[in-house]
Amino acid sequence: MQRIDHPLLSPSLGSHKTLTSLHFGLLGSGLKIYIQASLHAEELPGMLVAHHLRAALQAAEAQGLLLGEVVLVPIANPIGLAQRLDHKPMGRFELDTSENFNRHYPDLASAVAASVIPTLTDDPHANVDRVRQAMGHYLNHWVPDTELQSLRKTLLTLSHDADYVLDLHCDCEAVLHFYTEEPCWPQMAELAHYLGSRAILLARNSGNLPFDECLSSAWWQLAEKIKAAGHAHPLPQACCSTTIELRGELDVTHAHAQQDAQAIVNWLQTMGLWKSDEAPDVPEALCEATPLAGSETLHARTPGVVVFAAEPGQMLAKGDLVAEVIDPVGGHIERVVAGVAGVFYARIRDRYITTGGELGKIAGSKAFKTGALLGA
Repeated sequence: MQRIDHPLLSPSLGSHKTLTSLHFGLLGSGLKIYIQASLHAEELPGMLVAHHLRAALQAAEAQGLLLGEVVLVPIANPIGLAQRLDHKPMGRFELDTSENFNRHYPDLASAVAASVIPTLTDDPHANVDRVRQAMGHYLNHWVPDTELQSLRKTLLTLSHDADYVLDLHCDCEAVLHFYTEEPCWPQMAELAHYLGSRAILLARNSGNLPFDECLSSAWWQLAEKIKAAGHAHPLPQACCSTTIELRGELDVTHAHAQQDAQAIVNWLQTMGLWKSDEAPDVPEALCEATPLAGSETLHARTPGVVVFAAEPGQMLAKGDLVAEVIDPVGGHIERVVAGVAGVFYARIRDRYITTGGELGKIAGSKAFKTGALLGA
């Protein structure tokens, strides 16, 4: 294992943060897998999974079992990890700019299209190499002017040439669920099944350029630009990415983390990156993939105390009671019911809600939303 510490841009005199990456296997020897945890820094289950993955990867490397490269970033957001307000972690938004740490990554397809499209040929492997070189050139010449931008640049520099990218997150209270882009889904299905995903949410472009889609969308968007320019040069989907929601914020246990780390190891063996006598069988799917545009976000129309009638993972029919919002002063009870049928895959942790606040999410099978599909 090689440990590399990457200094971030200092935001203030006497203040300096560092991002650490752990490198296993041999550079350029096969597939490259990039795995990071806790880009939303208060979402801790991924850090514990990274701890168990690190031990497994070190043992595999020592035994000569790795046939490719794995880059592991156990703490993807040292900025947010240090942010606390009134004893509460504030790791989703940077306090200086109010920007979400997992939004607003660069449009890599647009950044490299003009320089790379004229150089492409009929060789798909050579085209992939040219695009990755162009992305690396763009990132090398990107001069960040804030600590947050230096974090984004560092994460992309480590991951832009990966074949697969796993971004480990969690929700407030939830069952394990899985986001990926439609062009990536066939290649990512086995990982979702190893993990036992209870909801799988697909989108072609969810909006606002989160980290994972910044990397995978560049390839299908470039393919579209090549076609629009009148060329027929082949360009594969050379990076497939996913955001994996590892249940809820309080689901930080060795049992869960060891289970999830083993699922990733099983997938690495199936992918051929981790040598094994016999790759483990892929489990049966626990759910069907559904469109992210079919996910219903439930909101409260009135403020009050939240009493949930539905548990994460519960299958709901349209009209089923999900929660009551109770005003103990006026005696009013708002019944919040499912507007679509599907699995109730995530809900809030707090039990008081203000008017318009988000309560939970149901994975419906029919798309009905347009525009940006991700929340703040």
